Amino acid sequence: MHFIKKKAKEKRKDFVNKIKNGKILRVPGAYNPLTAKLIEEIGYDAVYVSGGVMSNDLGYPDIGLTTLEDVSDRSKKIARVTNLPTIVDIDTGFKSCKKTIKTFEKIGITAVHIEDQVSQKRCGHLENKELISTKEMVKKIKECVKSKKDKNFKIIARSDAKAVEGINKMIDRCKAYIDAGAEIVFPEALANEKDFEKVRKSLDCYLLANMTEFGKSKLLNYKDLENLGYNIVIYPVTSQRLAMKNVEDGLRVIFKDGHQNNIIDKMQTRKRLYDLVEYEKYNALDEKIYNFSTDGHE
Repeated sequence: MHFIKKKAKEKRKDFVNKIKNGKILRVPGAYNPLTAKLIEEIGYDAVYVSGGVMSNDLGYPDIGLTTLEDVSDRSKKIARVTNLPTIVDIDTGFKSCKKTIKTFEKIGITAVHIEDQVSQKRCGHLENKELISTKEMVKKIKECVKSKKDKNFKIIARSDAKAVEGINKMIDRCKAYIDAGAEIVFPEALANEKDFEKVRKSLDCYLLANMTEFGKSKLLNYKDLENLGYNIVIYPVTSQRLAMKNVEDGLRVIFKDGHQNNIIDKMQTRKRLYDLVEYEKYNALDEKIYNFSTDGHE
């Protein structure tokens, strides 16, 4: 962990250099800043902020109810605690692609992805999705590219077209998105190795694979995805699912038993938490600035 955080431009350069080296980038989702710090400590390549996770964490379903303010506020807090690049899901671009891109670039995000669904969108692994036209999506991508200032701030085009129009038409859409300026493509809800391979052979760009649980995609090892030619793999909801399952189980035990003694071993210790939030480093900084010691004496 690093007490002094990198600036946004440095993170973006790091991301560009990483994606060029030929090794797949492993990117778990963070639903809060503390999880982002853990992702960095373990050694992952970047942090992902899922639109679905943001909706879930607010108690909403992932159907386009979150706002630019909702997602950008949480993304800013996540990105500022880590030296890793942060990739954010901006759904369909909110009300203004121009405003959205300027907002996320300003708060220090490294890359965003925008999808080709209508604004009342659905999770990419659910049925009954409705798409906008290729022409409309191309217009959005061009507006996104035009609105950014840093060349290393990346626009990722996500297509949900496979389930609606089939994989061949999805590939045609993705080619148009690349021509519009998207340097990375996110083909959503591919089923298996055959689908991933077909997309790789058809597109000349960086590719992002989504390994979300309980969805339409077979959960592949990152090495298999790397061998298939993919450049980024995200695990968008994994950390939230792990946390919520354990929180639910623990709360039920306390409700039943009347105490938490039986589940202490399932909890993060105070010491581990303080290590993760760099308590001693911040405490030492306070002592240096305010010239006081932890025992309260000058």
